[in-house]
Amino acid sequence: MKTRYSWSILLVLAMAAGLSGCSVNPVTGKNELSFMSQQQEIALGSKNYSPSRQSQGGDYYLDPKLQSYVAGVGKKLAAVSDQPNLPYEFVVLNNSVPNAWALPGGKIAINRGLLSYLDDESQLAAVLAHEIVHAAARHGASQMSRGTLANIGMAAVAIGTQGRDGGQLYGLASQMGTAAWMAKYGRDDELESDFYGMNYMAVAGYEPQGAVELQRTFVKLSEGRQTDFLSGLFASHPPSEKRVEANIAKAKQLPKGQRYRQRYQAAIAQLRKDESAYKAEKAAIEALNKEQPAAAIDQLDRAIAVQPGEAAFWELRGHAWNLMDKTDNAEKAYSTAIRKNPKYFGPHLARGVLRYNQGEKARGLEDIQRSYKILPTAKASYYLGESAVQAKQYQAAMGYFKQASQAGGEIGKQSTQQLTALQLELQPQSFIGGSAGINSRGFVQVSLSNRSPVPMTQVQVRVDRMASAYQIQSSQTLLIPQTIAAGTSLQLELGSAAEDTQQSPRFRVVVLSAKAIK
Repeated sequence: MKTRYSWSILLVLAMAAGLSGCSVNPVTGKNELSFMSQQQEIALGSKNYSPSRQSQGGDYYLDPKLQSYVAGVGKKLAAVSDQPNLPYEFVVLNNSVPNAWALPGGKIAINRGLLSYLDDESQLAAVLAHEIVHAAARHGASQMSRGTLANIGMAAVAIGTQGRDGGQLYGLASQMGTAAWMAKYGRDDELESDFYGMNYMAVAGYEPQGAVELQRTFVKLSEGRQTDFLSGLFASHPPSEKRVEANIAKAKQLPKGQRYRQRYQAAIAQLRKDESAYKAEKAAIEALNKEQPAAAIDQLDRAIAVQPGEAAFWELRGHAWNLMDKTDNAEKAYSTAIRKNPKYFGPHLARGVLRYNQGEKARGLEDIQRSYKILPTAKASYYLGESAVQAKQYQAAMGYFKQASQAGGEIGKQSTQQLTALQLELQPQSFIGGSAGINSRGFVQVSLSNRSPVPMTQVQVRVDRMASAYQIQSSQTLLIPQTIAAGTSLQLELGSAAEDTQQSPRFRVVVLSAKAIK
């Protein structure tokens, strides 16, 4: 007898067979698993670089010279890497949490909060070289491929529906954004990045002891359970004594190099000058989290006195005034933040929501749409969905609510409710399940189930008697007079007896329409 396999099972087998053709790690030369081509990696990194930066504070803009300095160090190291032709980019983010990360294709970021912990350029080189290795060695793609292998059946179905090998995997990675690549790297990946990163440092002329000192500092801070580090760098790059020892051994094999301490300290002079302002900002955030807006305003006054150009301080002032129901002051603060840094999504969204809720919906939507173009957040999606409903643009509204419903918290809950309400209004039949078969009395029995949260009435169905899996022999359309309560089922026996019951005829139920009772 000929065995039949579904296309999805065949695809799983094909994928599993294809694993033998592993890609070569460009840094180590070893064969490693990767379902993504390098072109896909580069495209993925490029697509996610801007939204990843926006979601973590945006670019640090107060000192453009610092951006140029860090990028210069990064490009110097990238030029001596095992993949010098990747489209590397380096940026400093306006984020106090000490962290650094790399997206596939060489898109690298370091927070200003980490720069404040470093002492010289060799330590900065150690951080950037480490991230360059993650990109050059394709650690992100390998990590995701290993995760995909664990769910190969699900991945196979997804890939098959896309119509081209790897297409859905690429799409899934894009949807996941930076989170997939900022997950905790494996121990081997971290040791590998330290080892080869120190090679890059030496070739570029840096003192390899900078990497040893860096790891020693991180281990000490982790032992002291420094909160910022535990929530930042340590989450994705866990330190360990083993890494310190490996770096010490590696440094002994490398030539001495330059530290450039004076040059580094000059480059971060603005950060040093503004340290007290960012400490006050941290205190203001803590006060806002405790719903103490007056205390937050007091701390932000101190921060602004030191650095009036920081848009984040003004945006926080807007939040504080908003908590105090002083909406005029809040709007002025948000507007100031926008003038200071128009490229960051946060104050646009905050001012837009404020205006929208104050009845200035047109002006509010302009701000919300502007923020959405910069970074499509769940909150912006929710408000744009509400606006689309009012404009009777229901399909667009469903798209916005679907996007926002994937977020957690109150916005996600409200978006799910709005999405369900729209679906009930526009596609009530999608909540009705139907099946049919021959009952013990030899009659066709139709079973309908209401999966919606509200009662359904005027359900219209078509019952198809099937000559084969794809051929309809006859059809009958029914209008069900009964109301089907939420979460319940209804059985309806047709008045005519089924023919040829010995041959077990097949039936298909197609729900044509239904009306929700609100």
